[in-house]
Amino acid sequence: MWRALFLALGVYCCIVGAECLAIDKAVLNKSLSEKPPGASAQAAVENREVTPPPWAPWSLISTGAVVVLYSFSIPSRVKG
Repeated sequence: MWRALFLALGVYCCIVGAECLAIDKAVLNKSLSEKPPGASAQAAVENREVTPPPWAPWSLISTGAVVVLYSFSIPSRVKG
């Protein structure tokens, strides 16, 4: 179980790092289902912009790679 958890976390970090390397910014739109019931459909939609810092892609990729390598060093059967 621990091996699979660390493997999943490492792969996730590598994927997020690669995505941060490929994009300049991400714009998150608020969906219409999250608006209050009284708000009209044409109300201004609040967008949130996420800009990854320059160090984030390579740090996430390298951390993910180290965690993946660590997950392979964990024995498949851990007592306890």
